[in-house]
Amino acid sequence: MTRTKTLATSLLGLSAAAVFAFTSAGGATATPASPEGKGSSHTVSTTLKTDGVADYWTAERMRSAIPGDVLAKKAMERGGKSTFRDSVEQGKSARISGKAGKGKPSLHTDEAPVSHIGKVFFTLGGSNYVCSGNSVASANESTVSTAGHCLNEGPGAFATNFVFVPAYLDGAAPYGKWTARALYTTNQWSAGGDIQYDTGFAVVAPLNGQNLADVVGASGVEFNAARGLTYKAYGYPAASPFDGQSLKACAGSAIDDTINPGGTTQGIPCDMTGGSSGGPWFIGTGSGGFQNSVNSYGYGSRSTTMYGPYWGSVIQQAYSNASAS
Repeated sequence: MTRTKTLATSLLGLSAAAVFAFTSAGGATATPASPEGKGSSHTVSTTLKTDGVADYWTAERMRSAIPGDVLAKKAMERGGKSTFRDSVEQGKSARISGKAGKGKPSLHTDEAPVSHIGKVFFTLGGSNYVCSGNSVASANESTVSTAGHCLNEGPGAFATNFVFVPAYLDGAAPYGKWTARALYTTNQWSAGGDIQYDTGFAVVAPLNGQNLADVVGASGVEFNAARGLTYKAYGYPAASPFDGQSLKACAGSAIDDTINPGGTTQGIPCDMTGGSSGGPWFIGTGSGGFQNSVNSYGYGSRSTTMYGPYWGSVIQQAYSNASAS
């Protein structure tokens, strides 16, 4: 039986082949990839224009944006590669504490959104897409986590018109639209479409003189954690039967991907669809835990498991570079 993924295509045929240097759109240059923990650069980035981007994303454009899972599928169809677990799980466990937000939303509903979790909107190849994202603790107090395929084609160009809309609900943006000034992802994703490293970070510009974390808060993050932890994952699924207009969540203990064994991704019970890509995984049972992965892919149109990348040293380096920018 042939299986397909809703958020990325099959990992069959993946290998630990080397990834070579390339230059992406926007002038970002990648260095050759190497196993985790070796100290070389694993991160690719680009800078973005911010003028007019928030105005570009009208309520209608946000509602009609395409769920970003199709981008992961395209990346894997182009021949994405993978690195196996023994070369990924390296490095010491690391935590960066979060920060409480001071802002107050102007919209109140029975299903209150989480202030630091939201939707990300962006343009790739002339089309508008939507994923999910989360404000994370960072030195610049302006960093958003999401899936790698939600900001880079993997391999290929970086996104433009990238905005983060925290606490999105039915077209409303109670905390405003935060425009990205720079995008970061792993070299393994940007150069090879390696689903094991499907994570990216956007650095957003200040809004009304304030940094993102000061307004909505920022989740703590953890890297090189134990496997098989209990998680709660959040996202804005937009593909049927969902409409992407409100926040959803899934919870459970993580298991290895048994359909394509040998990789590093883990899955939890979940039926969220496209649009939830990039939504945060928190260790524990709520949104106050440390973030430790993102929604990445599932198998089939009615998947009951959501898989996310293992946050090891390579993804930690991408985070650190974004945080310090």
